[in-house]
Amino acid sequence: MEESIGTPQTSTLETSHIQNFLNYLDKEKNLKFDNYEALWQWSVNSGDEFWEVLLHYFPLQYDGSYSQITNGEPMPYTRWFEGIRLNYAEHILGGAPDHQPALIAYTESHPPLEVSYGMLRKQVAQFQSFLRAEGVGEGDRVVAFVTNTPHAIIGCLATLSLGAIWSSCSPDFGVDSVVERFEQIKPKVMIAVDGYKYNGKVFDKRDVVISISEKLPTLQKLVIVPFLGEEPFALDGTSLLWEDALANQPEKLNFVRVPFDHPIWILYSSGTTGKPKAITHRHGGMLLEHFKYLAFHNDVRVGERFFWFSTAGWMMWNFALSSLLLDATLVIYEGSPSYPDLQALWKMASEAEIQHFGTSAPFVVACMKNNLKPNQYFTFPSLRSIGSTGSPLPSDGYSYLYNHVSSDLWLCSMSGGTDVCTAFVGGTLLKPVVLGKIQARALGCSLFSYNDKGEPVEEELGEMVVTQPMPCMPIYFWNDFSYEKYKEAYFEHFPHIWRHGDWITLDKNGMLIIHGRSDATLNRQGVRIGTGEIYAALNKIPEIEDALILNLELAGGKHFMPLFVKLKAGLLLHRELELSIQSLLKKDYSPRHVPDAIFQVSDIPYTISGKKMEAPVKKILMNFEQAQSYSPDAMKNPEAMEYFLKNKEALLATIANQ
Repeated sequence: MEESIGTPQTSTLETSHIQNFLNYLDKEKNLKFDNYEALWQWSVNSGDEFWEVLLHYFPLQYDGSYSQITNGEPMPYTRWFEGIRLNYAEHILGGAPDHQPALIAYTESHPPLEVSYGMLRKQVAQFQSFLRAEGVGEGDRVVAFVTNTPHAIIGCLATLSLGAIWSSCSPDFGVDSVVERFEQIKPKVMIAVDGYKYNGKVFDKRDVVISISEKLPTLQKLVIVPFLGEEPFALDGTSLLWEDALANQPEKLNFVRVPFDHPIWILYSSGTTGKPKAITHRHGGMLLEHFKYLAFHNDVRVGERFFWFSTAGWMMWNFALSSLLLDATLVIYEGSPSYPDLQALWKMASEAEIQHFGTSAPFVVACMKNNLKPNQYFTFPSLRSIGSTGSPLPSDGYSYLYNHVSSDLWLCSMSGGTDVCTAFVGGTLLKPVVLGKIQARALGCSLFSYNDKGEPVEEELGEMVVTQPMPCMPIYFWNDFSYEKYKEAYFEHFPHIWRHGDWITLDKNGMLIIHGRSDATLNRQGVRIGTGEIYAALNKIPEIEDALILNLELAGGKHFMPLFVKLKAGLLLHRELELSIQSLLKKDYSPRHVPDAIFQVSDIPYTISGKKMEAPVKKILMNFEQAQSYSPDAMKNPEAMEYFLKNKEALLATIANQ
């Protein structure tokens, strides 16, 4: 029997966004639903009607009119609400009173900084004026190499307010990693920090910023944020300090309304098969989806404090920004979640009186493994929900949070992705929280579990698929004019059906368990990393002829990332070479790119068409049968699999001992 570990309080449910929506549907549309699953069923069976209802239910401001909700084309060619124009930033900055806190910014080394909605509007207006003076307008790109501080949010909102397109990376990315992303989209302006602090250490990034700037030929202006307070540096007349960009600028805030399907921001795939794909999201799609998710699945209310630990290089940064749509206060944190110790974020949650605390499953597991008991040191009288994403949260993680943080909370385990900048599945106040399971499929998300034959299944392992379009799906990949890369990413396996690349078990009650990635993407500590990035760095090491990298999701929320290398003839793997590999990956990309262990193999397995076989090797090491893992007939060199088959037990023992 499933164990229910939490149920929403009646008083909370009665005043919730989801209950208000049910009341609205009853009164205005004569639609009555007895439970969440019935509501979800309507939202996908009558998808066009559902999204149109949301367009009018939320306080969306737009110009123009539409004659149809979609253009009737299948994914990925679906277009939405053609004929109307709106602006995401207008909905963030247009509602809350000036005196209300908009942002509370924490760092490792400074006291918290509070930014009111009035001050946020003023600084966005100033930076908007600067961007306009630099010729930035509708459709232009502004990029950022930034810490998770107010500068990033101000820069983003100013960009969006003009109908321009935002894209950001965090400063722990290496030069090549940033350039591979930004050079594709030809930015006009870049915002960059001089460095950052992490785990008590200072990381000076001035030389990195110079290198990135020199490799972006379309860049017209560089705005430098002196986060470390170091001596300012100048490349030439095209660079200036953040304070100078805002100085003497008009404070009148204007909003350029753009078509519903106009690009809002560009996020990036992990670079599994070469350069990271530039995933381009639609302005209205993000606006409608974020209103829906933050209201109905997180129940964020006016004036509440919302936090999600992230960096500006992860889609959860963009997602957390959307809490301002509900006139909430966004709490942000720049630094290590474990500095000076693992109590840091819990201490902040208590001091800031956070209502909604978002984190990753690995962080929860780390706290649990270190026997941390936050409720013995802090009180959480305001805490209503804890969100968890990044990887599956194990059952004992659920119990840990209820026992050692608060017994009176709503655990919102969720899963989505960079691909949609939201969650496909997550929380609902209309269901109990069941140990180890995600509560529900999100409204408007026609999500199912498919077997290899493309048949929907329940209570068994299957592929997560989405069978109907959602407005939060990307418009396109930048420069992918033929949709070739887009279709290859999601629609190659099941035509016109989105295959996300997760293994799931969906139960008869609409709850589900996610078992990890079914593709080759590395989900490393809640951040997606592409194998292509690893391979690009390893190509610089002359001793390595070829390589294969995996990330294994293990029991208890643990991860293990082994690297298998094929060395040039006659060479043996030694400690100095291992250290060189680790150092290079950390330097070129980030500490998350460093493998947990390195093994030497005689050959790397390939398909006949020349693709590395990460997923089949991963299946073998996750104890799938050979027949379920790969077909030798489809391989160019089937003998390369012998190493993994013969050494599986030894490899699994090594992993278990980590």
